[in-house]
Amino acid sequence: MANQYDVLGKAPGLEDLNKLSPNDVHLTIRGLNAGYGKMEILHNFDLTVSKAQSLCLIGPNGAGKSTILHSIYGFTNIFDGKIELEGNEITKLTPAQKLSKVGIAYILQDNSVFPDMTVEENLLMGGYIKDKQDEAYEEAERIFQKYERLRNRRNQPAKVLSGGERRLLEISRALVMKPSVLLVDEPSIGLEPKYINMVFEILEDLQKAEKKTIILVEQNAKKGLEFSDIGYVLVSGQTAIAGKGDDLLKNPDVGRLFLGG
Repeated sequence: MANQYDVLGKAPGLEDLNKLSPNDVHLTIRGLNAGYGKMEILHNFDLTVSKAQSLCLIGPNGAGKSTILHSIYGFTNIFDGKIELEGNEITKLTPAQKLSKVGIAYILQDNSVFPDMTVEENLLMGGYIKDKQDEAYEEAERIFQKYERLRNRRNQPAKVLSGGERRLLEISRALVMKPSVLLVDEPSIGLEPKYINMVFEILEDLQKAEKKTIILVEQNAKKGLEFSDIGYVLVSGQTAIAGKGDDLLKNPDVGRLFLGG
């Protein structure tokens, strides 16, 4: 039986995805079947993203967007396929190995700060698996120099932070491990508009100035696509459309289904 997403047409092939990320490929997923327990959510899923490129995943609830982030980070059962970072297979590494050995950080969508710990203590928790604690302190100092909002509250409990400041702390805590890939799950969720803009400005700075590769899931599809170089529209565990962020914003089918247009 046809559904509302059938109008999206022929799914993009691997060649189409590679054209969107043609240079300095950083992370790839090939033929991934993955899910939770015995339930398969992603079906023969492919992904290509270049170094310092941003990719936004949009689609209806249950399409598998967060499952992609979970699979990259090691939170799912992978039944088939492989994930590679800079040509090295990382499919079966644990989340701790992904963070400490290959530089992938995952920023959760739900509030994950420790409210009674100070901002500085929360930040240092980001380096708890570092062998050299001195490096974690050095990176924390660099973050305090960069973000005045956190510096002014470094000795205060995290519970005094605004929603936007908490999100900034969550992102900054992930940066203590100096990752090259940031997986960002719903950065705008629960935030007022002024803080949403702030968070996306921070992500843009991390991509442009610090050359981070960013893969994000964002329910606010318009905001996510405005920010991102490229976007994938997911439906039922597969990519229905892939394109440059600007092109997807202009696509009438994407607009009607996901942008409220």
